[in-house]
Amino acid sequence: MNEREWLAERFEEHRAHLKAVAYRMLGSLTEADDAVQDAWLRLSRSGASGVENLGGWLTTIVAHVCLNMLRSRDLRREEPMDVHVPDPIISFEEAANPEHEALLADSVGLALQVVLDTLAPAERLAFVLHDMFDVPFEEIAPMVGRSPEAARQLASRARRRVRGSARVPDAELGAQRQVVDAFCTAARDGDFDALIAVLDPDVVLRSDGGPARPSTTRVVRGAMRVARGALGGARGRTSVLLRPALVNGAAGVIMMEGGQPFAVCGFTVAGGKIVEIDIVSDPERLRLLGLAPK
Repeated sequence: MNEREWLAERFEEHRAHLKAVAYRMLGSLTEADDAVQDAWLRLSRSGASGVENLGGWLTTIVAHVCLNMLRSRDLRREEPMDVHVPDPIISFEEAANPEHEALLADSVGLALQVVLDTLAPAERLAFVLHDMFDVPFEEIAPMVGRSPEAARQLASRARRRVRGSARVPDAELGAQRQVVDAFCTAARDGDFDALIAVLDPDVVLRSDGGPARPSTTRVVRGAMRVARGALGGARGRTSVLLRPALVNGAAGVIMMEGGQPFAVCGFTVAGGKIVEIDIVSDPERLRLLGLAPK
């Protein structure tokens, strides 16, 4: 085994962890793959000579790459996005996916990813690395060009935002599934009262149709409006099938018509009620997720 083969083998041992870091930082699976690939290119060029903790060194590299990508993303946007639902991680309850299990090891629901997208790049890095991956502030500080105490304050501000915005979902997946199934059944049957019964009064629905489907991109707030929208969307669409799935580790569904997926719906269930619904129906993103024709 030559040195490059040895490096490649060591890198593969850390790939799942690095992608988990990058996904939490970026909310995009394709960009996360790009960040991990960038780390491999840097390692293959420089080698590991003098690196005592390869995993820590690679985590630092990926974090730097992600921070630059976030800053570049902010500069490219002329205006903040009104609605953006991060890439969902989809798996099926009947078939475990080891890569997805690694990505979700610390529970990173879609609703949490939405909140992370609202953080400033440095806040997001400090929060993700410290609170999710136990990286000390002494190591985070040089990445953001701050003192350890200032890095601690960045994470603290992010933590307050997360706690104030992201609801903690019910832990029992079976109970989540019962609530989601009840919602879907009520929408299909046109039962307004049954919909209201499973929706939190302050439920938020985000729908991201992407540039190709701007009419489906919106935010809807409140149980009455979400229930009316669900009934309107289901009316007359008897050919739509709902395939149960895990969306970021929580109960969700894939909406299919004519044998093809056209939307992914993630649900956050807290206190036995649906508090958030996040929908991705952007055809290009569904294609990149492997859910739509290429």
